[in-house]
Amino acid sequence: MIQKITLSFTKLLLLFSILFFAKSSTYAQTIVPQTFDGLEKLCAGNSFNEFYATFSYIDFPAGTTFVVELSDAAGNFTSPVSTTLLQTIDVSATQQTIKYAVPTDLVGSDIYSLRVKSSTGVTSTRFKNSLGNTSFPAYFKQFEGSFFINNKSDVAMLCSGGSLTLSISTEDPSPASIANIKYKWYKDDVLIAGQSSKELVVNSTGKYYAEIDYGQCSDVNFSSNRVNVTSSSSGSAVTIDSSLGNPFCASGTGTVLTATSGNSYVWKKDGVIITGATTRTYSTNESGVYSVEVDFGGCKAIGSIDLQSNSFEATIDAQDGYKLNEGETITVTVTTDATGATYEWYLNNNLISGQTANSYVISVKGNYKVIISQVSGCIASKEFSFRINGDSTPSGVIPNIIKLSGMNPYWNIPDEYKNATTKVIIISSNGDKVLDVVNYQGDWPQNNIDFKNVNPVYYYVIQSDTGEKKGSITVIK
Repeated sequence: MIQKITLSFTKLLLLFSILFFAKSSTYAQTIVPQTFDGLEKLCAGNSFNEFYATFSYIDFPAGTTFVVELSDAAGNFTSPVSTTLLQTIDVSATQQTIKYAVPTDLVGSDIYSLRVKSSTGVTSTRFKNSLGNTSFPAYFKQFEGSFFINNKSDVAMLCSGGSLTLSISTEDPSPASIANIKYKWYKDDVLIAGQSSKELVVNSTGKYYAEIDYGQCSDVNFSSNRVNVTSSSSGSAVTIDSSLGNPFCASGTGTVLTATSGNSYVWKKDGVIITGATTRTYSTNESGVYSVEVDFGGCKAIGSIDLQSNSFEATIDAQDGYKLNEGETITVTVTTDATGATYEWYLNNNLISGQTANSYVISVKGNYKVIISQVSGCIASKEFSFRINGDSTPSGVIPNIIKLSGMNPYWNIPDEYKNATTKVIIISSNGDKVLDVVNYQGDWPQNNIDFKNVNPVYYYVIQSDTGEKKGSITVIK
């Protein structure tokens, strides 16, 4: 009898334990996601990246935090993708909305899933979008806008039986440098299957363009220019256009020669290959017969242009490095066909006042230059530079007087101090440093000297491999 009572008590204890466990399970930590309100996909980009996830939760301790997680691109949560928490909005004691942003380096996919995870390690089931699906597209659009292919050209030539390559141009605006972007290529507005790289090999005529592939987040506005690919049975006729016309005005960087679009280019001037000129364009300021051989893929063709400049020609009869003797003068003359030519003569980079003729009588040594300008029609200028030398100063003798009205109105030191390892410093009587150079060329002073009531005195320091020399220089008119 006692045994039966004991058995019944044991059964009662077991039943109590089962009921207690069931009651405790009713209040286990639970996260219940709500359906996205009107949202079918996560299409983020530099212009927009804010989304909301609302969920209910029960039986979590105070201080519990929540985050939104994305699956990997295959829809699995084995290695979930963390989103950026922007804001936490408490709807009620058991409901919360999280404002979040997707990663900017997100690998786009059409089968992402979303869930909420608590700081206690509990995760929710997958969210459903407005269509009731637990899988949906998610992309971060790193480039939003139109771009170019085929170096911005809308035409390309294809040889019979050959091929050519259309590629995403690198000139701004361009998505070409963004690693994770894929593309969709179209021919005659029909998608070309299996082509997603930044290049497309074309072997048939038609109209081609590319579009950035953001899956179901794609936008027709994120596409390229349309390129009309035509063919020629004997190779394409190559044309060369000059950006400044022909004849052109030679100035600045010159005119830009542009050839018919192809795969590769070899430029020549007057029949000689121009080293390094292997792109579709070539800039020049020189007249001549320019030609370019264009490879269209399977065949090649050559085009040429007889480029003429309506600038001017000029020559000068100066002898660079001429040694001028004491009391001697020489006349330097410019010959030019410039229309309405003007002339500016310079000595040691200082404009020689009043000298505007095509010739100049030189009586002192120094560094000279003349600028010839054509001031009507094609506005252009040319410059000639030359040096006139005088007697060399004897070795070891450093002059301490400069006579500005003489044939040598400069401080001319011996040649052994005119090199890249010798430093020359000149200081005024006020302590101002007026010259500090290496490789001094005997051309100081270059600017006017203020005499006031006395002959100014300067002090020099010459620092060379053989030591240092110091002294004074008196400047007289």
